[in-house]
Amino acid sequence: MNDWPNRDQGYGRGSANPEPEGARVMRHVQRGGAPRPPAAPPRSAVPPQQGYGYDDGYSEGQVYGGGGRGGRGRGQDDGYYDDGYDTRPAPNWGRRIKRGFITLLVVVLVWGVGTYFWADGQLKREVDLAKVIERPGAGEGTNYLIVGSDSREGMTAADKKRLHTGSAGEGSSRTDSMMILHVGSNGDTLISLPRDSNVEIPSFVGSDSGKKYEATGRTTKLNAAYSEDGPELLVRTVEHNTGLRIDHYAEIGFGGFAKIVDAVGGVDIKVEQPMKDKKSGADFEPGTHTMNGEQSLAFVRQRYGLAGGDLDRTKNQQKFLSALANQTATPSTIINPFKLYPTMGAGLDTLVVDKDMSLFDLAEMFWAMKSVSGGEGKSMNMPVSGSVNGNLVWDKAKLQQLVEQLKNDEKVTVSDE
Repeated sequence: MNDWPNRDQGYGRGSANPEPEGARVMRHVQRGGAPRPPAAPPRSAVPPQQGYGYDDGYSEGQVYGGGGRGGRGRGQDDGYYDDGYDTRPAPNWGRRIKRGFITLLVVVLVWGVGTYFWADGQLKREVDLAKVIERPGAGEGTNYLIVGSDSREGMTAADKKRLHTGSAGEGSSRTDSMMILHVGSNGDTLISLPRDSNVEIPSFVGSDSGKKYEATGRTTKLNAAYSEDGPELLVRTVEHNTGLRIDHYAEIGFGGFAKIVDAVGGVDIKVEQPMKDKKSGADFEPGTHTMNGEQSLAFVRQRYGLAGGDLDRTKNQQKFLSALANQTATPSTIINPFKLYPTMGAGLDTLVVDKDMSLFDLAEMFWAMKSVSGGEGKSMNMPVSGSVNGNLVWDKAKLQQLVEQLKNDEKVTVSDE
């Protein structure tokens, strides 16, 4: 049979028909071998989702080797159209931010817990208030007895010379400053107890011996109680002479005090009048000074050359400690590990507290001192009415009123004038 197109139909070269000549169609003659599978049915006869099942190697409507999918055959067609642009799904920023926040939260939590246990392990809980006898009843709020001792623990001979501390006698210990800090809901109050206050030494139980010593009615300077039997007798003496219960005790020595100041980069203090004292090393002109550890220790220890003597010195101590707490409890120190750890390490190195003191109690104490410095609280000396044998005598009427206000957590209206 002749399968060639009939020229009479108007097709082929030389034809006047404008239609192009179609492709010749010839039957395929199989020459030996296995019969070839039948040709695939037309695309219109196959559901799009099924594919042909057989790739005859031809590409319909495509240039061989081209196309967005590298010339994939019909059997590989997955319905994906590549227009030349990056068609990957857009990043889920909400999920990424959430994951980042959770990661940061975990890191901060681990860091915070680790820091807490590290600092808690550094605290020297050496003072046992359970040994204090005949204690007054507890009132509202919390009362801290803050003591600055002349402890030279950990100081080298060069440190003692540089800081003008001298060398205490073997086994001796003294206090240079004593303060009661009341923390309450009606404002915090910082009260200095002059070391030369005339007080009665009551009956007490020896902190080491456990032996009870009866009261003899003798009076002496307040800091003598510390020298005689340490913190426990000091707390007992303060409670006996004031009627105010002490809830926590905190003590820091010379070396630790200087290290804290240096760790925070110095403390800004305004000096009202010229200060010069060879014994303490103080040498300041009026004006604002950024004091380092050595200068700070000289400032708080000076007692000679001041018009008010020990009373003026306690005011300087209050002023400095409040400024130190204010500068320490700042975000630049708390969230900066390169400042926080040296500061905490310096303070905890020589800080001695009672057995029940927690880090939260310690933080409360510093924040209260910061509030006093910021004007939210009150700072004052213990009211005095005169002196006897060079020792300051407390004003009993004002003292009673002050203690009642503290016990009831009322705003303190008592004046130290």
